[in-house]
Amino acid sequence: MPEYYDKSMRALQLAGLSKSTQEAYTRFVTQLFNFYAKEPYLLSEGQVEDFFLHGIHERGWSKSTIRISHYGIRFYFQNVLKRNYPLFSYLKAGIERKLPCILSTEEVSRILQHVTTHHNYAFFHQVYSCGLRISEGANIQISDIDSDRMMLRPQRKRSQGSLCAST
Repeated sequence: MPEYYDKSMRALQLAGLSKSTQEAYTRFVTQLFNFYAKEPYLLSEGQVEDFFLHGIHERGWSKSTIRISHYGIRFYFQNVLKRNYPLFSYLKAGIERKLPCILSTEEVSRILQHVTTHHNYAFFHQVYSCGLRISEGANIQISDIDSDRMMLRPQRKRSQGSLCAST
């Protein structure tokens, strides 16, 4: 492995980052250095900026790819090369907001047909028909039922110490 790779991995390990984060950050550092075919210490801020612009405009990086590459390259330059380019303070990538996948009524029916136990069927039917999160359905308490208005009002957070938390 090249020297910059070893230095990057050592610094990331010392920072206590997870193995997958270490690999992702180092992958983008490697892409940057391969893009210019130069040693890391020879790259200017303008070249780093051009690399990001190339990724955004030519390669069509998603916002999450931009964010991970930014963090990885910034970490390397600031912690290994001891360079703090102004680019790192203004390079931003917003957060992608993706809508969840919504199942059709037919898809839900097909799924429920494969549930074999009555209590599991009741649970999944309740979660789907009430539009609950799995964790909300799993934590439903009798106190969540408003029988006068025929409503279910699940509580998002329960206190850790009791089985039945009142509202």
